[in-house]
Amino acid sequence: MNDTTPAEKPREIAAIDLGSNSFHMVVARVVGQGLQIISRHKQRVRLASGLDDYLNLDNAAINRGVECLAMFAERLQSFDEANVRVAATFTLREAKNSHIFVQRARNVFPYPIEIIPGVEEARLIYLGVSHTQPGDGRKLVVDIGGGSTELVIGKGFSPTLTNSKHMGCVSYNHRFFKDGQISTKRFAQAQLAAELKLESIAKQYKDCGWGEAVGSSGTIKAIRQVLIASGHDDGIITRKRLDGLIEQALQVKSARELKLPGLTEDRQPVFAAGLAILSGVFHALSIEKMVYSDGALREGLLYDMEDRFQHSDIRSRTAADLAERYHIDRQHAENVQQTAEGFYLQAEPKLGPKKAELAILLSWAALLHEVGLSISHSGFHKHSAYILQNTNLPGFNQEQQTVLATLTRFHRKSLKLEEMPEFTLFKTKQIHPLIRSLRLACVLNVQRSDELMPEVKILAKDDCWSLTFPENWLNQNTLLAADLEAEQAYWASVGWKLNVSA
Repeated sequence: MNDTTPAEKPREIAAIDLGSNSFHMVVARVVGQGLQIISRHKQRVRLASGLDDYLNLDNAAINRGVECLAMFAERLQSFDEANVRVAATFTLREAKNSHIFVQRARNVFPYPIEIIPGVEEARLIYLGVSHTQPGDGRKLVVDIGGGSTELVIGKGFSPTLTNSKHMGCVSYNHRFFKDGQISTKRFAQAQLAAELKLESIAKQYKDCGWGEAVGSSGTIKAIRQVLIASGHDDGIITRKRLDGLIEQALQVKSARELKLPGLTEDRQPVFAAGLAILSGVFHALSIEKMVYSDGALREGLLYDMEDRFQHSDIRSRTAADLAERYHIDRQHAENVQQTAEGFYLQAEPKLGPKKAELAILLSWAALLHEVGLSISHSGFHKHSAYILQNTNLPGFNQEQQTVLATLTRFHRKSLKLEEMPEFTLFKTKQIHPLIRSLRLACVLNVQRSDELMPEVKILAKDDCWSLTFPENWLNQNTLLAADLEAEQAYWASVGWKLNVSA
């Protein structure tokens, strides 16, 4: 008789990058302390080509994207939501109707789509490169995408400088080579535009310095492939080799005539634009040579997703850094944090993955709800919301930042719920219990006392919450009782009900 039990099947995770030119999916198996890539998938979607002058995606581009995601969904049929991460980059960041795309995608693709800020994209790209590129020294990572270019300096797994610039091979092709015509003048204009984009950060990057320049993703990969096919077997991109490629590209008058060795047909239309941007980067930052890394955004998403590869929770570090920068009363913030977490867990005792994530966002919002005090006490909740919505917060996607901003915006004073933003990853009604929990936590801790809070029991049923305090406690805390009466009026103004009893 065989007493051995079959080995547990390794966990599989997937990351999807919704880029301006192509959608990419990578699937990996978690093996011990490492990730084993088991499949890669790429579809040319040309999302950016559907962006009109008013920054709206046309129906054809939306259809192409949704059809691609339907194909990806077939590969992911057995995957839990927790094992799939989807990041949308420049084009969906820019598109005013990105919510339409997300809504349409939801019909065929059951996984949440995160629209990430440019600096978050840069951080994830660096994470992907640092996990896949050997070497412990300081690196400069450059990633030229369809709509934006990310530039990061870091060491080990920690980025030091992160920037995202509005220049990509698709957007520059549309701007400088729209009709497919190539000329020395057009190329020079594109290269100069790239250099000017980098003018504001060039000195800072040069002063910081790096030991090795690393390129990632499609544009730089295509340039490297052409160099290898032209006889440069090491694949290193040098300034001299780049200038030689430019000379070759300028021998033709249109993109259709570009017949460089190693240049694929789908990369042909945007090759000149990508070449101009990389040349501009080399000149602006005084780069002499660059190597290529297979790791980029998708790999960064995988490593960010899998806890075993995180040296620390980047979002916790971000929140702590922000609290320190704005001189938050840490003891008070932690008291509010603890109280808000307790109230939410009483109101929502069954936490699925979505509510568990919201509970974490509530915790960070409670910690950071007073960042706006550094500007002014008057209306500081609005100042807090502005800071959290518009500050670079490594580890947070756009919607997560919007949740933090929304919670701080509505943690005190009148509840103008009609001003709440639209969400795509969460439902508006899922945000309401977070707001209630944070408001009550702030009311109960308003006196900033070192005394322990009494045990407060909450019974939550839809929009009606009932608070029960220990006997006689409210009679001994009349100011707090008055604050709770004011809070009851705020709740009543939006159709919520707050019962308070001892």
